[in-house]
Amino acid sequence: MAEIDRLKEIVEKLRSENGCPWDRAQTHESLKAPVIEEAAEVVCGINILEETKDPDNLKEELGDLLLQVMFHAVIAEEEGLFTFDDVVKGISEKMVRRHPHVFGGVTYASEEEMHEAWNKIKKEEKAGKEWHEEYLPAAFQEATQLIRKAEERKKKKN
Repeated sequence: MAEIDRLKEIVEKLRSENGCPWDRAQTHESLKAPVIEEAAEVVCGINILEETKDPDNLKEELGDLLLQVMFHAVIAEEEGLFTFDDVVKGISEKMVRRHPHVFGGVTYASEEEMHEAWNKIKKEEKAGKEWHEEYLPAAFQEATQLIRKAEERKKKKN
């Protein structure tokens, strides 16, 4: 069994009737703060790696962030929205589509031309979904507030 499958089974068990009451109660909404906190801790892990060359913290924090992704995917699957495999398939297809110079035999005359092509592909992907961008300012503001709350919690613990 691949470790990613094991992680999915662990999260499913945690959310099951015989699992953990806290994990079972989590929703996409309740997990907003943890996903922001874990992303910030990945940044911290990168900084530690750069400064000390010690990869252990980054490895741990990437695992914690992956757990957040898995939690959201399992909750979405329970809600009949999509599966973890759908998430992985979507990002895999996007990376292949956005890199025709790697996966499609396309050659660009310059790095600038490659970036222009990447932007064109991205724009085509987003066609009809431009309204999604309208949600970004509020999401950044909410993320900033969640980071401030996380900083306050960390200060209280220390």
